[in-house]
Amino acid sequence: QLQLVESGGGLVQPGGSLRLSCAASESIFSINAMGWYRQAPGKLRELVASMTSGGSTNYAHSVKGRFTITRDNAKNTVYLQMNSLKPEDTAVYYCKAEGITVRPGTLSFASWGQGTQVTVSS
Repeated sequence: QLQLVESGGGLVQPGGSLRLSCAASESIFSINAMGWYRQAPGKLRELVASMTSGGSTNYAHSVKGRFTITRDNAKNTVYLQMNSLKPEDTAVYYCKAEGITVRPGTLSFASWGQGTQVTVSS
């Protein structure tokens, strides 16, 4: 079964940086959109950033200018570079892939990663 494997979370001081990675666990024909969501305690899960296979990006207003999403389509991997981190960025970050087509002609589907904790604290 396809899995999205995330890495790169951890504890960082305010103003610091982290880079999250998310890779598919098996070879895939194509993925339409890949992105990152986050969920803080007591809050709803929210979109952080997303990128289509064509390179179009979408960012939450709160992270614009600080976070950058990139993608390696050949490796079916998406990254989130997070700079100038703030305590309010503390959350579990989830990777999501949409429009996954494992082989040509098969039905596409979406999948979530298991989440990685990001804690911004001094």
